[in-house]
Formats: sequence, structure tokens, C-alpha cells
Amino acid sequence: MTKKFNKGFTLIELLVVIAIIGILSSVVLASLNTARGKGADAAIKSNLANIRAQAEILYDTNGIYDIDATATAVAVGACVAGGAANSLFANTNINNQIVSAVAASTGTDYTNTGCVVGAGATAWAVSVPLKTTTTDSWCVDSTGASRKVTPASGDRGFSGSGCK
Repeated sequence: MTKKFNKGFTLIELLVVIAIIGILSSVVLASLNTARGKGADAAIKSNLANIRAQAEILYDTNGIYDIDATATAVAVGACVAGGAANSLFANTNINNQIVSAVAASTGTDYTNTGCVVGAGATAWAVSVPLKTTTTDSWCVDSTGASRKVTPASGDRGFSGSGCK
């Protein structure tokens, strides 16, 4: 009598291997999503930090934080694409940094962003919500502050024309 050996895997063995691969891939994808969010937060912080250098160039040129020698105050409000007219946020380079930060944060929603220029255009601040924690924002201002803030209703994370 000869024994007949079947070579190959049983259906149960194949299903177990497929289940293990599925579990491992879901763990990897969850890790990648966290890394993607942290990368977006880093992009927001970098874009806002770059605003400071450009604002200082305007200050050196005009003696105030404005695109010309005429001071333009901007009340605390949402930053807009194109910048607030005649303020330092209308500067092309600064506005592009804000647009890039908003794109990394919320895509095209400027609702929770914040821009402010104090009276006499001697101080300014910008805040954009973080991607990983949308209740928190990253704020930079003319004093050199760069920090995470948790905006209260309407203040966008500012105290006067600086980060709180």
C-alpha cells in the first residue's frame, strides 16, 4: 500500500496567515497616520517661524511691521488668503507662509487662524491650528515667542498683539 502525500497548505493555515498579515498592516498604517500628523505640525511650525524673518525685513525697511511706512493695524481675526489689505500680512512672502501653514493644518479653512497687528504696527502675531490637536494652535509673534496656545472663544490665542 502506498501512501499519498498532498503537498501544500490547508485552508485554515492560509486563513491564519492572512489574518496575521492583516493585523500587522493595520498596526503599521496607524503608526503612519500619527507620523503624518506630526509631520503636518512640523510644517505649520516651520512656516510660521519663517514669517518672523520676513517681518523683520519689513521692520528694517519701514521702521514698522507693515508693507510701507504707513501703519496698518489689524484687529484679531481670521487670516485670509491674500492677507489683510495694507498690513504686513499682505506681503507676498508672509502671506505664502500663512497659506502653506493653513494648507498643512486644515486645508483651506481659515476660520480658526488668527492674525493681529497692534496699533502703530509695532507688534504682530499669527496663530494656526495644529493638525494633531485641532483645539490647540501654534502661535508666533514679534517678541520672538513660538508656542502652543489653546485659544479661548474669539481670542485666537492672543493677548493684545502677542501670543498668550
